[in-house]
Amino acid sequence: MARFGRVITAMVTPFDDRGELDLDAAARLAQWLTENGSEGLVLAGTTGEGPVLSQAEVVALTRRVRDSVEVPILVGTGTNDTAETIELTRRVSDIGIEGVLVVTPYYSRPSQAGLADHFTQVANSTHLDVVLYDIPVRTGRRIEPETLLTLARDVDNIVAVKDAANTPTVTAVVAASAPEGFEIYSGEDAMTLPIVAVGGVGVISVASHWVGRQFQAFFDAIELGDLVEARRQNARMLPSFAFESGDETPNPIPTKAMMRVLGLAVGQCRPPVGVSPAGLEERARELLAGLR
Repeated sequence: MARFGRVITAMVTPFDDRGELDLDAAARLAQWLTENGSEGLVLAGTTGEGPVLSQAEVVALTRRVRDSVEVPILVGTGTNDTAETIELTRRVSDIGIEGVLVVTPYYSRPSQAGLADHFTQVANSTHLDVVLYDIPVRTGRRIEPETLLTLARDVDNIVAVKDAANTPTVTAVVAASAPEGFEIYSGEDAMTLPIVAVGGVGVISVASHWVGRQFQAFFDAIELGDLVEARRQNARMLPSFAFESGDETPNPIPTKAMMRVLGLAVGQCRPPVGVSPAGLEERARELLAGLR
């Protein structure tokens, strides 16, 4: 069993009409998600607009959601500043969560030795499990397999990776060589099927905001060895994967639009991502109608 759940939703962060953090709405959303297929949650990640949340907001959000649900919770604490990442990691370490999600330091593009040192320092600052987040399209630097495997072997609480590098052949090498218990989670909804095929155990998902049950059915089929059914469930979700982000509607704009259509108050995105364009909520309604 995946230690954080098979279907982990990277939860959006609700804001009110003034753009302020809405903790009541966050609690309601977390409860709704866990009732509709989410087996774990990530808070303050990319989808949760972590880069525009203050540390105090991340702590307050974590406390409120932890008090609201019983599923495993990961908190996105990674930044491109090692000291800041350590500080935020320490601040959430005693709230009763299961782990932290630490993205590759972005923009500065450190060497592999720099990456290893960054992740090791962060892991050594906490008793929590640490999940590395490899997403080179956003960070400009991937975690090479040799670096990832060394960290997995040498740092006891580095226990998993969120793999959004979109190279399943490399993922297969990591899965075949990683120490026992090290887990790989798909970080890209559309790549979940190939990543699971080579050794992944779950997905940290955006579309599971509204297709959580379908993702559960997908993993149920995988566990039963029913590849035909798993492919059918994956095909059913493909329009949702296409909807969740785009050049004109970057993540999490579409997800927040979908949540509003479903009657969940999440507000708009903070700048620089910005507000939802006209017509997006109608597209969300059409997508839901197709799923039903």
